[in-house]
Amino acid sequence: MGPEVMNKIQAVRGMNDILPGESPVWQYLERVISDVVHSYGYREIRFPILEQTQLFKRSIGEVTDIVEKEMYSFTDRNGDDLSLRPEGTACCVRAAEQHGLLYNQQQRLWYRGPMFRHERPQKGRYRQFHQVGVESFGMAGPYIDAEIILISVALWRSLGLIDSVRLEINNIGTADDRRAYGQALSAYLKAHETQLDDDSRRRLLINPLRVLDSKVPETQALLADAPSLSEFVSPHTALDYEQLKALLTANDVSFVENQRLVRGLDYYNNLVFEWITDALGSQGTVCAGGRYDSLVTQLGGRGTPAVGLAFGMERLVLLLQEAGKVPVAVNQVLDVYVLYSEDSEPGRAIHLAEVLRRQVSGLRVQSHGGGGKFANQLKRAFASGASVAVIVDADGLRWRQLSDNAAAESVEWETLIERMRTLVV
Repeated sequence: MGPEVMNKIQAVRGMNDILPGESPVWQYLERVISDVVHSYGYREIRFPILEQTQLFKRSIGEVTDIVEKEMYSFTDRNGDDLSLRPEGTACCVRAAEQHGLLYNQQQRLWYRGPMFRHERPQKGRYRQFHQVGVESFGMAGPYIDAEIILISVALWRSLGLIDSVRLEINNIGTADDRRAYGQALSAYLKAHETQLDDDSRRRLLINPLRVLDSKVPETQALLADAPSLSEFVSPHTALDYEQLKALLTANDVSFVENQRLVRGLDYYNNLVFEWITDALGSQGTVCAGGRYDSLVTQLGGRGTPAVGLAFGMERLVLLLQEAGKVPVAVNQVLDVYVLYSEDSEPGRAIHLAEVLRRQVSGLRVQSHGGGGKFANQLKRAFASGASVAVIVDADGLRWRQLSDNAAAESVEWETLIERMRTLVV
């Protein structure tokens, strides 16, 4: 009887590998994001993947799908309740408060990294997903709100996606405004309780605003005649909202007002917004954010005005591909392929490749890494995606364009270096 055949180990469902053929698009997107946020004076902050579970219960809200159903939580060997982070804003606040970055200070911060939610995997929505967040602390009023939205506008323009997305905004008022609205909404929903789905009836008892998140068509139809939040927002909140709209208009930013937009997290107040696309089916939201002035206090700090946004990298990668906005050069990972003729030695090709990298900063060079006939080496050169091949002969060097059928030509060292410099973008 032969040896037992072991099953191959697969990746965890909903946690995907990013393969070498896919990573150039991610790297391109990361470069553009970094350039945009740095152009607005935002600095990067990094924090752990694991946090105290209580951080998310106190910030996101215990009666939310994220906390109730989606978090990866466990008790560790010390008896601490820990969770893989499901979003970044609470982590950013915790880190900034813990290290004294918030009190009587203004901070413009951004972060990126993996987040985790146990939900049904689908295109653009995974159990491990990569999020970018941009957060501003210590500034109140519509001007910084406008800046946060303008950062997202700058990103869409840099990526060529400005015509693929639309901005929806709303004013959800203060906590007191929402409390008054919640009472009116609760009275309306209780009068129609028999028409609600089971999950909405449960949420009605704890937080009626969460019913607005329902995806059940019958519940959404019932909400069409419910009281409107705009009827309950306080005058100063309404004034800030009007000023924000004027700032967006002055900066040529189009928007749609959506009075049903409330966001799915408990910590938001006043401004909330979403960027929507029609190119990704049901996964239409590609960026979202708003103001969250009470969150620092909720997490034990002193009152600090704050506003921010976040978006998932997976959906942006899909949107870039769907819109045909991935630059052709992104998928070219090599400039030069170095090979050697049959009268030369492999070691000379390796040495030349190393010298070229040192001489020309940013040049992407690959040398043929093994034996084989010259014809096979040349096939690999053409398959590599490089622009040119450099051939090491026993008595010199030859240059060959890989984009056409031109013959190789002898080249002097100084000329070779000059040509190499033209390849670096």
